[in-house]
Amino acid sequence: MYSSKLGVKDTQKAIKIVKDDFEKRLSKILNLDRVSAPIIVEANKGINDDLGIKNSALKFNIKSLGYDVEIVQSLAKWKRMALKKYGYLTYEGLYTDMNAIRQFDEVDNIHSIYVDQWDWELVIKKEDRNITFLKDIVRKIVRALVSTKKKVNSIYPVLTDKITSKVFFIDADKLDKMYPNINDKEKERLITKEHKTVFIMGIGKELSSGKTHDLRAPDYDDWNLNGDLLIWSDVLEDAVEVSSMGIRVDHKSLLKQMEKTNRMEDLANDYYQMILNDKLPLTIGGGIGQSRICMILLEKIHIAEVQASLWSKKEKKCFKEKKINYL
Repeated sequence: MYSSKLGVKDTQKAIKIVKDDFEKRLSKILNLDRVSAPIIVEANKGINDDLGIKNSALKFNIKSLGYDVEIVQSLAKWKRMALKKYGYLTYEGLYTDMNAIRQFDEVDNIHSIYVDQWDWELVIKKEDRNITFLKDIVRKIVRALVSTKKKVNSIYPVLTDKITSKVFFIDADKLDKMYPNINDKEKERLITKEHKTVFIMGIGKELSSGKTHDLRAPDYDDWNLNGDLLIWSDVLEDAVEVSSMGIRVDHKSLLKQMEKTNRMEDLANDYYQMILNDKLPLTIGGGIGQSRICMILLEKIHIAEVQASLWSKKEKKCFKEKKINYL
């Protein structure tokens, strides 16, 4: 039966070590400045992300403002606008603590309705919009993750797992052909169990089979230049997605993907007009799950051990039965 290697107090201390150390490494390796970020944005402006599910964000009216707002679901579009507003130049970028509520997420060992991640964004050149550049950025992020794992293991020798530094890259279409008769999550599990650190590319695009590998909103990542980073967890005996990232849409890929998803009417919103008129910088960016990183690096079996959130009676009963110390 599972038993946490760290008690609650040491876990809380270790969470800070992990977050502080990885954040410093990430900002240095990608040349990012830390900035403040909103937890609500104005509704009906196209700034918030719907994660591929239209009208999924929690919306309410602020009387003193006189208009509707939405709780952030991710900051992919906000970051790109911030880079322009703040005057960032090529190969300069920003990162922030992103806190969100995703009301439609299914709660399990690695999902809760509360999302905490490092959201980052970097200004790039037109010629950087290719798979080679994407892979290079992924390798840098993994190097930072490996280094942080080594540090926390040295402080808490009871932690013994390692992060595989070599990234196995695979296109979603190739993965689909390798395992044609099982669901996407099981495909991810099998490929990550074999290679430990995996980056699946082409999330959201139509595959040869006519399907897509997972859902991805059409208006921030270019579906041909994005991917998900998966790390194998020996504790969970499963693959854990720790980051979704990608090179962002330019005006051509935005039009193509919005047409594909029957979203052309949204293009009147400010954000889309800025892309269509080349008024936003070309960027690469993503989100890196803070609690999921802590789960893996601290060798935990449930996200509730590293994140204070809300849980159903069923989940709490499970925690009690399995002696999981939730925060």
